[in-house]
Amino acid sequence: MPVPHQIHDRRRRPDRRRSEPHPVTQDLAEALSNDAVSIVFQPQFRAADSSLAGAEALVRWEHPDHGALAGDSVVAIAQAGGITRRLTRRIARMALEKATSWPEHLRLSLNVTAMDLFDRSFGSDLLALLEETGFPPERLTLEITEQALVADLDRSARRLQGLAETGIHVALDDFGAGFCNFRYLKVLPLHALKLDRTMIDGITEDSRDFAVFRGIVAMAKALKLSVIAEGIETEAQRAVIVEEGCETWQGYLGGKPMDGESFAASCLSREA
Repeated sequence: MPVPHQIHDRRRRPDRRRSEPHPVTQDLAEALSNDAVSIVFQPQFRAADSSLAGAEALVRWEHPDHGALAGDSVVAIAQAGGITRRLTRRIARMALEKATSWPEHLRLSLNVTAMDLFDRSFGSDLLALLEETGFPPERLTLEITEQALVADLDRSARRLQGLAETGIHVALDDFGAGFCNFRYLKVLPLHALKLDRTMIDGITEDSRDFAVFRGIVAMAKALKLSVIAEGIETEAQRAVIVEEGCETWQGYLGGKPMDGESFAASCLSREA
């Protein structure tokens, strides 16, 4: 399968005529119509006692020829086919419907794409979904990546501010993986920083990695932001992020992404 940035051949000169949709984007459109796109939930845990804090919803698509596709790959294919809105609204609806059955102390995290922030109806659509499903806004976190913000930071900030005023939390996702424009921290209505796994990988072996990690956590604390550590795979890593004051973590140490039924069963077993 061609990777998303290869769906259109850049060697050709631009053609003013409307191009035919790529077969993979057509397949995705059909999958959305047939409810063949699914979601899984990556568990998130409180650092203090490793109790379940909630989950991040992630898209999955089993293509008949190309196998399992996930996350950014599916979003990029949707964007190439002009169906990002259909995809992200479907993900949000499925996740919110599942999460309404969770215990009331658990949070749901949804990823927000650049096209979502560009779409002026995104906020109203999301609030309508929250009303329809009955999921409380104050239990929802929107995870925003740097790539989703580069087009128009001020516009993104205004749209996110309107959602934050309803009680929805906003987290800057994959912090440390990109350029890290610190203006984001000044302009956006943030509640949390979510540290990319590259900020975690060496913290138990490399003093420089640990120093960078400690500095970011200290900065977040000074800005009154909570810190979510991503990619926790060892008990040693978990111990460090707890010692340094991270509030939440996720990673294979706690659990791999699972379907909605498995996550609900995990919730029940922990509540027992």
